[in-house]
Amino acid sequence: MELVTLISSVPNLPLFFSMFFVIYVTAHLIVFRNWNSKLRAEAASCLISLAHGTPAVILACNAILDDVTHGFASTNTDFQNTVLEYSIAYFLMDLCHYLVFNPSDVLFIGHHLATLFVFITCRYLVVHGAYGILILLILAEVTSFLQNVWTLANALKSQSKVAAQVFDVLSPPFYAFYSVVRGFLGPLFVYKMVVFYVSGDADHVIPRWVWGSWIIVVVGAISVSILWICNRWIELYRERIVIYDKQQKIR
Repeated sequence: MELVTLISSVPNLPLFFSMFFVIYVTAHLIVFRNWNSKLRAEAASCLISLAHGTPAVILACNAILDDVTHGFASTNTDFQNTVLEYSIAYFLMDLCHYLVFNPSDVLFIGHHLATLFVFITCRYLVVHGAYGILILLILAEVTSFLQNVWTLANALKSQSKVAAQVFDVLSPPFYAFYSVVRGFLGPLFVYKMVVFYVSGDADHVIPRWVWGSWIIVVVGAISVSILWICNRWIELYRERIVIYDKQQKIR
């Protein structure tokens, strides 16, 4: 009984961060130890992303459904705070990865810092509004599994025929799914958030500068995502045109 009490008294954030750190180090030292240093670092980042993405979606869904009074201005439940801490731990770990291995990747570092600002202010400063933030987390991470598989296949496609085949087969459905989630569902939900917060109904629990900052971060993230997926569609189109032209010449 004392052991259970001791475990339950450990703060979630350091516990979660330790978990992601162990996964990350294990990826470097064991799982991907035979890969070259650049690919090993990218794969290690993908592995902790896999450990975060789908579990975060499941946890966030349960945390929202568990709160029958959820709303854009509702008080965070303990479960919702735990999910936020889980995501904070992941983004802190991945931020460390980028600062060490990709310090010039200002876009991703900025994205992680902005995301951490949203999660931390929601969890520790205002302790309200987790419903909206967790819905956005779900929309962001529901594509995570496919994106990580796609990223690994893309990194290995020049060295492995299997990886090249996976990349070619996976790209169209992944792009389509990503486009629907980030290009339609995300903006639609953000619009509903903006309408609610602008009405002033949350001002008594979430200061305008806080929710205003959230909206700016989210809109910026969605805009970058839309730009990214548009570039992927263009690349895919160009690749398919090249393949089609080669086939026509052979005939």
